[in-house]
Amino acid sequence: MSLFSKKQTGDRGENYCAKYLKKQGYRILCRNYRKPCGEIDIIAEKNGTLCFVEVKTRHNGSLTRPYEAVDLRKQQRLIRAAQLYLAETGAECYCRFDVCEVITDKNTLALLHIHYIENAFESRS
Repeated sequence: MSLFSKKQTGDRGENYCAKYLKKQGYRILCRNYRKPCGEIDIIAEKNGTLCFVEVKTRHNGSLTRPYEAVDLRKQQRLIRAAQLYLAETGAECYCRFDVCEVITDKNTLALLHIHYIENAFESRS
């Protein structure tokens, strides 16, 4: 059992991911973009590509990989939210859906590992 709530763990993971993206040259445009159809953890841009990033944080020793939680239903919710973001902003550029796996120590939430998956899934529309 963890000493931290799921929200604390998730928030910490999102912060680690945002720092990672900035170090990789991404520009963070929005965090926690919420709509009734879904939420996008991070929207970032690099070299003209708009990236919709789903962050999944797990503790070391977890039995499953974080990206496994991004099932078809979750993907559809992310796609619908991304479509709304694009409609609201009028952005016309290449877009992709990425997943950032963040592994933390379960006792301290210290960052142990980040695995960033570009083009983790695609919109069928």
